[in-house]
Amino acid sequence: MGEADSRTTKAYEVDEHPFELRHEVKRLNARLDKIADSLEKSEFKDILENYTDPKKRIITNLMAGISRGLGLSLGTFVILGLLGYVVSLFLDVPVIGEYLGEIKKYIDANS
Repeated sequence: MGEADSRTTKAYEVDEHPFELRHEVKRLNARLDKIADSLEKSEFKDILENYTDPKKRIITNLMAGISRGLGLSLGTFVILGLLGYVVSLFLDVPVIGEYLGEIKKYIDANS
């Protein structure tokens, strides 16, 4: 019984399964190569450097915040300008035009 237990707990031995082991090693090497290629493509090293260096992270986040704020401001300016232009086209419409004319007079008086 002692001999049977020692045989069942043994790992693969090269002498017993040389072809299977070589095939398994080749398969694992191919998977490791694929993983290495995908990590290189995803620029994982650059991502790690960015997150481990606080100075880079602060500069990146500052620039992103400035860009977002500037883009939001310019976008709002353009949309409100277009909206004002479209509304000014309706000043000649009977019901809406009178109401918009009063709003325009109010704005001109307070500016």
